[in-house]
Amino acid sequence: MNGALPSNGSTPISSIDFNYIRALVYRESSIVLDDSKTYLVNSRLLPIAREAGFSSVGPLISLLQSRPFGDLHQRVVEAVATTETSFFRDIHPFTALRDHVIPELVQLRQGGSRTLNIWSAACSSGQEPHSIAMILKDKFPQLYDWDLQLLASDISRSMLARARQGTYTQLEVNRGLPAPYLVRFFSQNEDSWQLDRGVREMFRFFEQNIAADWKALPPIDLLVMRNVLIYFDVSTRRKILNKVKEVLRPGGYLLLGSAETTLNLDETFARVRVGRAIFYQLSKGGAK
Repeated sequence: MNGALPSNGSTPISSIDFNYIRALVYRESSIVLDDSKTYLVNSRLLPIAREAGFSSVGPLISLLQSRPFGDLHQRVVEAVATTETSFFRDIHPFTALRDHVIPELVQLRQGGSRTLNIWSAACSSGQEPHSIAMILKDKFPQLYDWDLQLLASDISRSMLARARQGTYTQLEVNRGLPAPYLVRFFSQNEDSWQLDRGVREMFRFFEQNIAADWKALPPIDLLVMRNVLIYFDVSTRRKILNKVKEVLRPGGYLLLGSAETTLNLDETFARVRVGRAIFYQLSKGGAK
């Protein structure tokens, strides 16, 4: 920040106010905000402040401090915790899912109960699970009579509402969505695009703080948890990975973000290169 005013002309957030938001976000989500996130916090909270009738974030924070935790505090936490997403983000993991991981899981499970359970954790506004759903619709028709449980979660209620609705702007569908999928799975409504109901209802969306106790889950074959661990401290990362071990099915896969790893956090995970993407599986000694 270097004391510079934000480009929107509002008064920058003070260090005292930033520390209050940092403590609030950590208490409610376990997400760690370092000093470099001052501008992000200011920009994310300014629309909420203006909606409340303030010209800058400072008075909003004073209002938060004067009240017990409530809906406004929750909105602030969600605004800061919301992360960037797009359809088929960093395409290589989705290519690996389509060409290798899902076929392998189908082959592995087809001799038994023919169940397949996928969880997209921290799904934001839904582009990630919807990308997976379109792959399943397009490439794996044999799964139609399987017992599929497709789950997606996020800490933000507003993001979950967007994900369930499956409506995206022109800019959002332009970012990574293949043109054939846009034509096949979306319908245009003026300046927005609506995902077909049959695709958006494949996943069940639910609220979940990854760092808190997890809701009851089926044994998971594929857990997509990209760009989540980077927001937590080391002890929280280890706790999350320990919970992953409890739910990951033998032979199942964990997908993290490209800047994330289990190295030096939990050595029971084995790093597996699949095409041009990296996945993780439990080693034989670590599988449940």
